[in-house]
Amino acid sequence: MLACFRQFLAAVLNVDKTGRFIKYDRSSKKATVLLQGLAFANGVALSKDRSFVLVVETTTCKILRLWLSGPNAGTHQVFAELPGFPDNIRRNSNGEFWVALHSKKGLFAKLSLTQTWFRDLVLRLPISPQRLHSLFTGGIPHATAIKLSESGKVLEVLEDKEGKTLRFISEVEEKDGKLWIGSVLVPFLGVYDL
Repeated sequence: MLACFRQFLAAVLNVDKTGRFIKYDRSSKKATVLLQGLAFANGVALSKDRSFVLVVETTTCKILRLWLSGPNAGTHQVFAELPGFPDNIRRNSNGEFWVALHSKKGLFAKLSLTQTWFRDLVLRLPISPQRLHSLFTGGIPHATAIKLSESGKVLEVLEDKEGKTLRFISEVEEKDGKLWIGSVLVPFLGVYDL
C-alpha cells in the first residue's frame, strides 16, 4: 500500500499531465484521443442529455467539460474549480453531479506543487501513507462531498470537517434517496440519508 500511495502522491506532486480521455468505437475497434495533457485524470461522468462529458483532474482541483454535441462540440472548458482534490464524479437521476473530495488543499500541498526541491524531499520521507497524506492536506483527514448542477453551480456541500465519521472519501453516488460513500484508503461504506 505504501508503494502505491507514494506513486499516487508522486503523480500529484510532479503535476503529471500525461492523462488522456479516449473514446473507443466498438464497431470500428478504433480509439480516438478526445483530451490530452490531463493532470491526474480521475473520474468521468456523462450529462443526462449526452451533450457533454465531465472529466475530473485531481491535481488541478478542476472538472473539465468536453462538449460532445451542439455548437461547441469538440471544445472544452473548466466546468468547476474545487477547494480540494476531487476523486471521482457521478451523475444522479436529476442530471446533477456528486463529486467526492479526497482531501482539501493544505499549505504543504501548495508548496509541494510549486517547489521541486520540496517535492523531492516529501517523496523520500520514511512515514506511513496516512501521516504523509495528513501532512500533504494540512491537517485532519475529513470528508467532503459536493453536488453540482448541470451548469457547474454548487448546490450542496456535505462535510465531516473533523473526520469523526468519514474521511479520505473517493466515491459518492446517489441512489434511492441515499448517498453511498466509499474510500480507496479506508475500508468502509458510508450511507447518508438525503
